[in-house]
Amino acid sequence: MSVGSITSSLAAANQQVSTTQSSRETALAEQARKAATDFEGVAITEFLQPMFDTVDTSNGPFGGGAAESQFRSLQIQEMGKQIAKNGGIGLADSVYRQILAMQEQAEEQARS
Repeated sequence: MSVGSITSSLAAANQQVSTTQSSRETALAEQARKAATDFEGVAITEFLQPMFDTVDTSNGPFGGGAAESQFRSLQIQEMGKQIAKNGGIGLADSVYRQILAMQEQAEEQARS
């Protein structure tokens, strides 16, 4: 083996390690974004629930009767998820930044 081949092997190994670390960091960032968006969806659901509790649509011309009242909570939950997926109210961005900061802090503590 020549010095050149050893150097190129080391360079390839370093590149593979950095690629693996980069893909791991990307996966963690995607998980953090999903967790933040899911949290925002739950929060929006909790905000919407009182609004629908005060309105009785079951007796109206387009009311769903007993079935509507049984499945109302699922409908509100899906509405909250969709609002969060389509931009939400900005809560997910703050939660995402906080999750990343906490991950960085945990990594620093693990190194020391």
